[in-house]
Amino acid sequence: MKRSLVLVLAAWFVLLAASHLIRATRSEPRPLVEPPDHVLDIAAVYADGERGHPLRLVYRDEGPRDAPAVLLLHGSPGSRFDFRAVVPRMRDRYRLIAPDLPGFGASSVWAPDYSIRSHATYCVELLQRLGVDRVHVVGFSMGGGVGLEIYRAAPERVASLTLLSAIGVQELELFGDYRVNHVVHGVQLAAIRFVEAGVPHFGLFDDLFFGRPYARNFYDTDQRPLRGILEGFEPPMLILHGDADPLVAPAAAYEHARIVPHAELVMLADDHFMVFRDGHEIVPRLHAFLEAVEDGRAPRRADAQADRIVRAAAAFEPRDVPAAHGFALVLLLVSIAMATLVSEDLTCIVVGLLAGQGRLPFVAGVVACCVGIFIGDMLLFAAGRWFGRPALAYAPLKWLIRPEQVDASSRWLNRRGPAVIAISRFVPGLRLPTYFAAGVLRTSAWRFGIYFALAVAVWTPLLVGISAVIGERALGYFEWLEQHLLAALLLLGVWILIMVRLIVPTFTWRGRRRLLGTWRRWTRWEFWPAWLFYPPVVLYVAWLGLRFRSPLLFTAANPAIEASGFISESKHAILRGLADSPGYVARHDLVPAGESFERRLARIDAFRETHGLDYPLVFKPDAGQRGSGVAIVRDEEQARAYLDDASFDLLVQEYVPGDEFGLFYVRRPGEPRGRIISITEKKLPIVVGDGFSTLRRLILSDPRAVAIADHYFRLLGDRREDTPAEGERVQLVELGTHCRGAIFLDGARLNTPALTERIDRISAGFDGFYFGRYDVRTEDPEAFAAGERFKILELNGVTSEATHIYDPRHTLFAAWRTLFAQWRLAFEIGRANRASGHSPVGPADLLRLLRDYRKSSRTHPR
Repeated sequence: MKRSLVLVLAAWFVLLAASHLIRATRSEPRPLVEPPDHVLDIAAVYADGERGHPLRLVYRDEGPRDAPAVLLLHGSPGSRFDFRAVVPRMRDRYRLIAPDLPGFGASSVWAPDYSIRSHATYCVELLQRLGVDRVHVVGFSMGGGVGLEIYRAAPERVASLTLLSAIGVQELELFGDYRVNHVVHGVQLAAIRFVEAGVPHFGLFDDLFFGRPYARNFYDTDQRPLRGILEGFEPPMLILHGDADPLVAPAAAYEHARIVPHAELVMLADDHFMVFRDGHEIVPRLHAFLEAVEDGRAPRRADAQADRIVRAAAAFEPRDVPAAHGFALVLLLVSIAMATLVSEDLTCIVVGLLAGQGRLPFVAGVVACCVGIFIGDMLLFAAGRWFGRPALAYAPLKWLIRPEQVDASSRWLNRRGPAVIAISRFVPGLRLPTYFAAGVLRTSAWRFGIYFALAVAVWTPLLVGISAVIGERALGYFEWLEQHLLAALLLLGVWILIMVRLIVPTFTWRGRRRLLGTWRRWTRWEFWPAWLFYPPVVLYVAWLGLRFRSPLLFTAANPAIEASGFISESKHAILRGLADSPGYVARHDLVPAGESFERRLARIDAFRETHGLDYPLVFKPDAGQRGSGVAIVRDEEQARAYLDDASFDLLVQEYVPGDEFGLFYVRRPGEPRGRIISITEKKLPIVVGDGFSTLRRLILSDPRAVAIADHYFRLLGDRREDTPAEGERVQLVELGTHCRGAIFLDGARLNTPALTERIDRISAGFDGFYFGRYDVRTEDPEAFAAGERFKILELNGVTSEATHIYDPRHTLFAAWRTLFAQWRLAFEIGRANRASGHSPVGPADLLRLLRDYRKSSRTHPR
């Protein structure tokens, strides 16, 4: 299934790339036009009014040149042919100029801005080029807005304006609010852009009627200034509108006639598209109006009746607008559902305003909001499930998030689903991440679908109802919330964090001890996370790379070890390199990953039998770092459980009792003897029972253990509530790894010439090893100091550390100085080995090793 999906996606992207290549190399055809059509090259207009490179403007110019000029402006989408039913009835008496506005018809498809204001600029320049100083403007649908913008740009040129099923004031366009309309148009534009860019159509969709220019025309246009233009409009105006127009509400025509007190309003028994079908209703009225204008009989604003002037001065009253009904209502409800996909809260507020004004039935508006919001919620959930969860299997997410973390989060979300959904529904900004995460975590779709539905059913009527009651103030509150929500939530979050983390805990002994642990964890650098401790070391290593002119020169420090032991090196291969000193190396064997479960278990039994060993044994990944996946296995049942999860090469090793030490050894190439630059004494922390305190309390009481109490609690599991007997010593960890809770002390007192000589002999048998740390165990530290009675557990390469630095007695700067000196030695030894013919590892190989280790470490038992 996964392979098939990959093949389908690969084929899709190949076709998509080919489609984009063909579209990019295809030139836009220049149409062959003949009179009465003409072509004009005109400078492109940007949103800020700046002019750009030329684009093509096609226009039709017919009728007597000395007759009154009429500019016919089409709608969106549309072209000069929108007036095909009107032109034959008028061209004998008028000069008819009908342009294809940029983006439409035969004009250039591409334009930097498709707004009605930019289109007006093109029209004014067209009139200038044609020498037309005075024109009657007839604007259909969106073209009416262009006509108003022409009047604002060049009022002296406009003899009259006819609004034919035309847009106008913002308040009666779609939702009545520019922001919500802009969101809806943005969704429409995004969908079209997705089809254009995400579907391999090889140019077939580039010339769609409802394509990008149409969507951009609405998206780029701001109708808010049109009311002011109408209120100051002086020339004669005719308004022709259908009383069944579903796209531009008839209420818009009535409002335009109100605020232009001298306008003539004619309501026809027709719909929005009456101009396409038959000109017999429209043309006679146009003729009569244009003749009246030419004869000076048409009224101007100064000629308006007194009562209409009074009505024009009154403020717009939304409650006087009749409610939407029929197809217009259906279209509005669909638009509401679409708008919720972008801004749920803003859409609900505007729906409340429309309902409060009587322009939209309350129940219908709430249902449309609920449907849109629920669909959006489930789409987010589905996106998380279908795309987010598979993404966790790929880098870099798979490096950061482990499967067990996802499973634990899923269980938590399933338990607390209702509360999480309720909180996210009432706190803006939380919904998208919450619902997407619910899908990623593969929580129950049915269960969360019910939670979503219930939350929507409560939230939506509440918000719509409040908005209907308080009216326009709701938008003001929303704007304030948008501007200040982040800061308010941030301050609230900080205050809650301070209360929960600092103030509330001080009222209990356990809380005070945990606060103390937090303080010590951040004030004692040995507990610092890697991202805080290592940046100076990383910068120093980078500087050494520049100084030695080879950033990866340190990978030549140990030619006998892959990448000198930087990462992913085989522990088994390294221990085999110490075969000349068998009495000092813990017995071990490799259990390959590719064998069956029973075969691997048989290998372990054979290893025990060959060396006369019994449990416990030590299991660890053959390629592991910082104690990852290491376990002390005490019986066959634990061995079987470990093998169930071990899909990697496994190193099985005898368990060596006693104290653990780390010895950092360095020998320069060509020198007969090396030196031990660090000895670390590794102590496994213990607490002593008092007969009444639980392990949890004993850990919190310990001055050091309290700093990493949570780590010990995780290791102990349910045992943390056990109560040890008085005097009973409980060991908190089993492995000598600092990041897993062991205590590291400076063991310099054990650094004797005898121990150095023994390590020299062992290292000399491993040709090509010069730099690294031995981890050893011994039951007799004094014999160990004399170079006897110890066994090597591991030999770590170039990225191992002189771990005595973690002794609490050492300062942070002393630790950094030690690591700086250690890395300088690694580069110096690498330089010497390079001179002998050993090359550093290349970047590609190093990345491969990192990738392989990341992949294998995800399967290491925790």
